[in-house]
Amino acid sequence: MRAAVMTATVAALAVAVAPAAPVTAAPAGDVTEPAGVADAAAKAARAGVEWGTCPKAEHLPDPVECGTVEVPVDYRDPDGERIRLTVSRARATGTPHKRLGPLVYNPGGPGGSGMSFPLYPSLGGLWKRLNERYDFIGYAPRGVGRSGPLSCQAPQEFTKGPNPSPRHPSAAFKEKMKEKAAAYARGCATAQPERLPHYTTANNARDLDVVRAALGQRKLSYLGVSYGTYIGSVYATLFPGHVGRLVLDSVVNPSSDSVWYRANLEQNRAFERRWGDWKSWVARHRDTYHLGATAEEVQRSFDAAMAAVRRKPAGGTVGQKELVAAYLNTGYADALWAPYARALAAYTAGDDKPLVSLAAPEEAAAKGEENGNAVYNAVECQDAPWPRDWDRWDLDNTASAAVAPFNTWENAWMNLPCAYWRTRPSHPVEVGTGPGELPKVLLVAATRDAATPYQGALETRRRLAGSSLVTEQGAGNHGVSGGNACVDAHLERYLFEGRTPGFHAECAARPEPEPGGRHRAGTKPASNTRAAR
Repeated sequence: MRAAVMTATVAALAVAVAPAAPVTAAPAGDVTEPAGVADAAAKAARAGVEWGTCPKAEHLPDPVECGTVEVPVDYRDPDGERIRLTVSRARATGTPHKRLGPLVYNPGGPGGSGMSFPLYPSLGGLWKRLNERYDFIGYAPRGVGRSGPLSCQAPQEFTKGPNPSPRHPSAAFKEKMKEKAAAYARGCATAQPERLPHYTTANNARDLDVVRAALGQRKLSYLGVSYGTYIGSVYATLFPGHVGRLVLDSVVNPSSDSVWYRANLEQNRAFERRWGDWKSWVARHRDTYHLGATAEEVQRSFDAAMAAVRRKPAGGTVGQKELVAAYLNTGYADALWAPYARALAAYTAGDDKPLVSLAAPEEAAAKGEENGNAVYNAVECQDAPWPRDWDRWDLDNTASAAVAPFNTWENAWMNLPCAYWRTRPSHPVEVGTGPGELPKVLLVAATRDAATPYQGALETRRRLAGSSLVTEQGAGNHGVSGGNACVDAHLERYLFEGRTPGFHAECAARPEPEPGGRHRAGTKPASNTRAAR
């Protein structure tokens, strides 16, 4: 079925920042990026979205609908190569006269897909209420999922375990990781040599404007989480006249000197703090888990597990790297604290099955994990300059590891391909709008968020004039919406009525989890150490 989509003349773009021309890019003509976006948006507005049954590969049941939106690879060449972005939709369920149009969602990354957003109403609460008045629109950004997918390495090799993760890596180990990073960068350059220079946050924001036009909207209503907030803040800078209602949840620091090398170093400290929160919680429940009466004793229990999987990988596939990657998830959501404590307790007592269930590489997920990592590197390496001198990486990460040993080196290895990237990097968009340029914008953040430290929300509020910040005090859940009734009330009021609480509002943290909480057998949250997720 082809949906009826209204066409609209695309307004002139108010602000645009052109990235530096990468060395591998073909020479562009006289078309500027703003003109290229206007051209692509006008075409998308005429074409609309042809909604229909979702392909089996999306694993989205009826009544969710799917379609595609075409965007140019290079906005300076709008008639050149194009990418079909996949989009998904759950229609608003409420009465027609109360509907507010589409709400577009990005869950973060870089490398994350929002295609499952139409399933969120099944979670109830906030999501069900929002879907009564909004069409829920998910999409996969360029390179992600079926949107012109990027892959830089055989997925089975990328996820293969077990792998070491020494707290104090030797010179020989560092050389091995440098070689591995350089090989991954070569794989990306070989896979998409012409497209690779065009994986940037600025282009993700431009793609979002084309999606807006394809949906037949003059104004974009958007909910971005984690890296999705950086896309949103760049969108607000490039297209302030196209912003309708904009929610940025768990906010990335958009300062140009933070994107992305410094952001990763700052994130290491934030994850160390959240790791301490989890260890302290486990210690308070020592009668349940028997992992120690203090955070230091819990750390020793974890260190013992690290030593054990180094000698004999759990389940044959869970080594040190897999263990660190799994337990990094405790920094994202309090709801994971109990099942991860229970798995470590069981392993300490001689039963490795719960730990293997949480941490073992999954063959079925390998393709998606490698694709997400490829796009993560493609965007972060292209967005901004990175140090090319290993001595700088070594010095900075050695200093970071001295105060934040839990994840520093694994984070460094994930990002190290940027030291060997085969394109000339861009320069970040200087995020910022003046008074009156934007409608009201709502920011949401938790003070102890590890993946996107709280300073990012304060910096974004400073840069987006007139924006309002709702803070969950003393909490560290990444992605605050849908879990705190006070925060959700502010979000609903804003999305339904356009009202914000002013410059700042505070909400108390949700209660700590109870010990012994269950995690469904055979499932695990996606492990990632990405800077913005």
